[in-house]
Amino acid sequence: MSDFRLKVFFSVAKNLSFTKASQELFISQPAITKHIQELEATYQVRLFDRQGGRISLTSAGKLMLEHSERILENYKQLEYEMNLLHNAYTGELRLGASTTIAQYVLPPLLASFIEKFPQVHLSLMSGNSREVETALQEHRIDLGLVEGIVRLPNLKYTDFLKDELVAIVRPDNKLLLAEEILPEDLKQIPLVLRERGSGTLDVFEKALLKHGLKLSSLRVLLYLGSTESIKLFLAKSDCMGIVSVRSVRRELLAGLFKVVEIKNMPLLRTFSFVQLQGQEGGLSSVFMQFTARHNEKL
Repeated sequence: MSDFRLKVFFSVAKNLSFTKASQELFISQPAITKHIQELEATYQVRLFDRQGGRISLTSAGKLMLEHSERILENYKQLEYEMNLLHNAYTGELRLGASTTIAQYVLPPLLASFIEKFPQVHLSLMSGNSREVETALQEHRIDLGLVEGIVRLPNLKYTDFLKDELVAIVRPDNKLLLAEEILPEDLKQIPLVLRERGSGTLDVFEKALLKHGLKLSSLRVLLYLGSTESIKLFLAKSDCMGIVSVRSVRRELLAGLFKVVEIKNMPLLRTFSFVQLQGQEGGLSSVFMQFTARHNEKL
């Protein structure tokens, strides 16, 4: 129902590439150019500056981006709410989620979704982010939810929730740590971390590199396959763990763990939906829209 030219413009503006927009929307590059030219002719403005092989938004383009993002989101919301009027959703939706999302984000959301759409049969597999992406590529799930920063070119990622990682220790540990440490201090601290392929380790490793540190230079005693395993291990050891703050809220309030700040080393990330390119719509889109509506409760 929405003007497809706005969708084309939005894709070009976000990617700053006609080629990437063509790949994302599965239409030819000449068609992309035609839609942009039509918008420019309609409003008698230039939306992009072209310098060599690069493009950038003009002031008119920036204004168009601001409005098109809002308009496209409103159209999505209209479609979602109109469909809710007759609640015609039935079928099977196979979800795959990284461990942190599956344990600490999804359960209340799934309960609300099932109550709203009782005719939809939900299933959920859990693994690390790489395992979820593999399951999607092998068509074992319809929609993935991942926490990493690695992006595979044949998959489409849509951000939906911010998250933060924190360094935690038990309060009575023997490490004699200050409330705030330097990134360099991590070399001397025994660590227990999530396994390879996990989004948590991806974020931590990238943050280390910004300070000239490699994972191989740290004292990693153990890699574990779940946050719960790390928490249980830390409760009985003098080690530090890196986990999502969402996973330890209750323990922090109860005084079972404390956070150690790492100076100038923010560990921020975004949880994302992941889909096969070109496979939008259906129950996957319904679930994504439902999540956006209930985002404030997550």
